[in-house]
Amino acid sequence: MNRPAARSTGCIIKSGQTCWRQELAQRFALIVDAADYFSALKAAMIRAEKTVFLIGWDFDLRIHLDPRNRDDEWPDKLGNFINALVERKPALEIRLLQWDLGMLKTLARGSTPLFILGWMAHQRVHVRLDHAHPLGASHHQKIVVIDDAIAFCGGIDTTIGRWDTSAHRGKDRRRDSPWGYAQGPWHDATTAVDGAAAQALGILARERWRMATGETLAPHEPAEDAWPAKLRPNLKDVMVGIARTQPSHQKQKAAHEIEALYLAAIGAARRSIYIESQYCASRKIGDALAHRLKERGGPEIVIINPKTAEGWLEEEVMDTARVRVVGMLRDSDREDRFHIYYPVAADGTPIYVHAKIMIVDGRFLKIGSSNLNNRSMGLDTECDLAVEFAGKGNRTARHAIAAIVDGLLAEHLDVEPPDIAAARKAEGSLIGAIEKFIRPRGRTLKPLKLRELNDVEKRLAETQILDPERPRQFTSKLKRLLR
Repeated sequence: MNRPAARSTGCIIKSGQTCWRQELAQRFALIVDAADYFSALKAAMIRAEKTVFLIGWDFDLRIHLDPRNRDDEWPDKLGNFINALVERKPALEIRLLQWDLGMLKTLARGSTPLFILGWMAHQRVHVRLDHAHPLGASHHQKIVVIDDAIAFCGGIDTTIGRWDTSAHRGKDRRRDSPWGYAQGPWHDATTAVDGAAAQALGILARERWRMATGETLAPHEPAEDAWPAKLRPNLKDVMVGIARTQPSHQKQKAAHEIEALYLAAIGAARRSIYIESQYCASRKIGDALAHRLKERGGPEIVIINPKTAEGWLEEEVMDTARVRVVGMLRDSDREDRFHIYYPVAADGTPIYVHAKIMIVDGRFLKIGSSNLNNRSMGLDTECDLAVEFAGKGNRTARHAIAAIVDGLLAEHLDVEPPDIAAARKAEGSLIGAIEKFIRPRGRTLKPLKLRELNDVEKRLAETQILDPERPRQFTSKLKRLLR
């Protein structure tokens, strides 16, 4: 049993403990929001020559990758684009792996299932459904690897409802679903890496493919540079930690590196912990944060969440758990060092937060697929990337991470990044800087207000049946429920 994170020193990222492995990336980019991601993804795939792995929770082949820009040379719908790639590139093999129960969501929303689309008949496009997981688990990784030369890894699914610009307008017809339904504003994030870090993600993608299909694929030498010309890296020549969650299943060994990474980062924080997450429901992570809040002079903790979870089941389960975790954090907060907010568009429409970002002290940055819920720590398959810069010799990199915080908050508060940087310096406080720019209306952040739970919701939160930490917990709780 893991104990709450106490204050610690030393490195956060440790191979074999808080990450699977560490590899060098010549370039590392944080990509905020799917408009920029889909555009970069399309540009990188156009340069593919050998292999493309698309590993994800969900895909919809009818989405447009870049509705802002007309492209007469390449189709913009994902399915047509993939088809054009293999037709024009005779040596290219494309493999797409989607969570099998994610297909039920595809059917429920009226989309065309992957396995009956005409383009799948092409012999060099291989589509498989991933069912290699325990009962109740999901394949939640979101990884794209192109020629083992560049890889994308983060929280953005290549599906409907994800495309949005950082403007996050309350209404934007470019976000409409393929059948014309309006989609709300959506905030998300992913990363791009090259070099040995991309090759390592290629190994991980091949292993996931083998677990799902039984097919072993050998890696190859990276092809020529596929980095999109318009994608500016935030960091260069940086060691990247690759952390996983994977449950024990058949011959697959369990890995809980992401949970260990969260706890180590929380324990190492001195000044601030900044988190963007879809949920705030993990009791173990909540305990670790509460432990730091009880300390005298401990770090500030800022969490950016959506106002409510997406979908009635998620809202019932995750929002109920959030009430308990956030209530615990507020009870532990003795020095007004914990604030949780949700973003709204200029017209007051809540912006859905799907990003999974953690930044500690300007020294540590983590982005990936893992949510702040129990199942991301031990039940689902997840992949996060992390970088760390300790010591005075990494001043440039630490400034780059601080600039990422400034950029994220500037987006949420509708100001410029230098405004946030100046406010942080003047206030000597991350929370103080945020509060300086909060406004009663317009694009802003709003404090999250919690509702009272009824008796049924309290029992649901206590059972954690739909958000278990480990596979055995899910099956044992399900058996008790069915008695």
